[in-house]
Amino acid sequence: MYYKIKIEDTVRIPPRRFDEDRIKVAIETLNETYNGRLDKNLGLFICVNEIEELGEGKLIMGDGASYHNVVFNSIFFKPEQQEIIDGEVIEIAEFGAFVRIGPMDGLVHVSQVTDDYITYDAKRGALLAKESNKSLDEGDLVRTRTVAISLKDNSVKDTKIGLTMRQNNLGKFEWIEDAKRKSKKA
Repeated sequence: MYYKIKIEDTVRIPPRRFDEDRIKVAIETLNETYNGRLDKNLGLFICVNEIEELGEGKLIMGDGASYHNVVFNSIFFKPEQQEIIDGEVIEIAEFGAFVRIGPMDGLVHVSQVTDDYITYDAKRGALLAKESNKSLDEGDLVRTRTVAISLKDNSVKDTKIGLTMRQNNLGKFEWIEDAKRKSKKA
C-alpha cells in the first residue's frame, strides 16, 4: 500500500546551487537523502511528492550552505497484513517463487502456491503442479495476499514478506480466469 506522509525536516542547500530554484533543489536534495530508506513504521521511502513550506535559509559558521526548515509530502510503500496485491514472478527457486510487489519483493513458499502437489523443474526454472498441470514461471503475473511481514529498519535486504496464492481469486492470472470460466459453466 502506498501512503502520502507529511514530514518536517531541515534541508541543506549548497552554495553552488544558490542560483537555482530553491524548491527544485530542496526536492532533489531530500530525494537523495531519503531515497531507499526503510522505516519500520512508515515503510519504504519512494519520493518527495511536494514541498508545502520552505523556510528562510540560515547560515552556520564555517559552512557556506544555507539550511532551511522544510515541510514536505512524501510517498511511502508499506505492505499491509492480508493485503491483496498483484505482482510479477521475478525468480523461481526450489522452495518457492519471489514476487515483485511494487518496490519490494515477497516470497510465495511452495506450500502456498496451490493446493496441488508442487515440484520444482530445475531445467525450466518453474514450479509445476502434479494433478492440475499448472505451472509458475519467471515473468508470470500473479495476484497474492500478504500473510507475513517483517520490516527491519534501514534494510530492505533484511525485510521478509510472506505471500500466499492458495485461495479463490489468487494465483497466476490465467488460473483465476480459468476458474471464473469453469464457475460460469457450472
